[in-house]
Amino acid sequence: MVTPNMHSIVRNHVGLTVSCIDRIYLNGYIPKLQTSGQLCYFLRDHLGYPIPSPALFRPMHDRFVRGVQELAAGHEIPIVPFVRGQRKDDVAASYRARFTADEGVVFIGVAQERAISFKASQARGVTGCYFTFSRQPVAVNHYYFYVHDAAWGPAFVKVGTYLPYPVRVSLNGHEWVKQQLRREGIGFESLDNGFLSCDNPERLQAICDALGPDDVQAFFDRWVQRLPWPLTPADRAAGFAHRLAIWQMEVSLTQVFDRPVQGRHFFEELIRENLDLGRPDRVSLLFPTKLIRTTPAPPHGYRTRVITDGVNPSLHLAYKHSHVKQSFKEERALRTETTINNPGDFSAPEGLPQLPYLRTAGVQVNRKLLEIERISQACTLTQDALDRLQRPTLEAGGRAPGLRFGDPRVMALFQSLCHFAHLPQGFRNRDLRPLVAGLFGLDETTYTASRMTYDPRRLRLKGLIHRIPGTTRYTLTTYGLHVALFCTKVYLRILRPAWAALIPEPDGIPRPLRDALGRLDAEIQTLCQAANLHDAAA
Repeated sequence: MVTPNMHSIVRNHVGLTVSCIDRIYLNGYIPKLQTSGQLCYFLRDHLGYPIPSPALFRPMHDRFVRGVQELAAGHEIPIVPFVRGQRKDDVAASYRARFTADEGVVFIGVAQERAISFKASQARGVTGCYFTFSRQPVAVNHYYFYVHDAAWGPAFVKVGTYLPYPVRVSLNGHEWVKQQLRREGIGFESLDNGFLSCDNPERLQAICDALGPDDVQAFFDRWVQRLPWPLTPADRAAGFAHRLAIWQMEVSLTQVFDRPVQGRHFFEELIRENLDLGRPDRVSLLFPTKLIRTTPAPPHGYRTRVITDGVNPSLHLAYKHSHVKQSFKEERALRTETTINNPGDFSAPEGLPQLPYLRTAGVQVNRKLLEIERISQACTLTQDALDRLQRPTLEAGGRAPGLRFGDPRVMALFQSLCHFAHLPQGFRNRDLRPLVAGLFGLDETTYTASRMTYDPRRLRLKGLIHRIPGTTRYTLTTYGLHVALFCTKVYLRILRPAWAALIPEPDGIPRPLRDALGRLDAEIQTLCQAANLHDAAA
């Protein structure tokens, strides 16, 4: 019986594959109300008050609060104070279960939370007293407007009650897609907030791909008009309007198994393939080194682990502020999900127009992880490939020195390359150097930058890495990933653990491999004696 591997399971037992933006968490800010000078301009030049004073904050706050109360009273909308430590999603789920309208405000939550507001200090000048303002953290009430939108389904908008009125918006791309499918009359079956099945999978993926910044902005504009808002239409028309930025974004790839047992096989293979010694609950996948808070930058930003908590294992991989999670969704589907907590991790600004670029980056990360898992189980090399790797060769870029298997420096390079296999933006010499130095047993003063320059060059000439044009960054090629995984796995999982078996003197410690080799040698000696080979040799 052939044991199923991860590649064959995904290839042969996945009935539906959907790539879609999942949760989107947006930050709303007013660009013209971020500094003390802008605040003074707003109070004096726009609102017409001769002296910018903190006493002007309270009337604006009270007007907004009255608007919220009038909305709640006029439409019989519950106002629910949140308690510290309470899960807001659980509260929202109970109210949403009783909401029957096609669109509207489900309930309004209120919580006191920290925000960065303006603090005033009185000063005296030649013309008399005046106020200076600085940005300070304060605890103020925030209103959570939990809504059901015709285009987006469940969502919420959070608004702070004090200047500069911070806003948060929470949306879900899967729910947006479901609303579009309902409009087009296409049947589907939900899997939590994703999809278990769909009558038209091609149209489903096309709708997922169509979600863009305009859809997000339309939602926000629509609810700014419908909800009480701290700034009036005249204020917004004068340029004091909120602008949206991407705070957090999740991009998921869901692969639904035809039978739940196949998903369980997948995770068994995942854990078997990536579990290392001494770490039964958290293990390294791409690089076998524990990274802690004090690990020097940039390696502290790259971490991978498998968690087997209870009966639902999951893979977690971190890159700077962002991370990837792979899980067995409701015992039916493989969910690979990249969470982007800082667009800067992918060299992008935070503005809403960056949504398509970040989605593409998330899709690439998800698929790269699956490629790594596939290659990890099929990373054998032919004899010709091993010879070409270890011997000096003439390549297009010049003479390429050999990369000899077993050489400590070469093995340190291979292990370090595994560490960067998942990074969409590649790596630089300065990223690779501290890892190679640590594995090679040197400090960075000994393993200098000039010595480091030699290593990427021979990796590049051998075809293991590729330099991104116009940059000093490198990416790992598919061939390089094969080589790095194969050599690292052979060295770490076969040769190094079994090396003691080759020691001829017994040390009193049971060595199953050495004992087996001893028995084999004894049998060979018996055969030689039976054939009188020893006598003939004598």
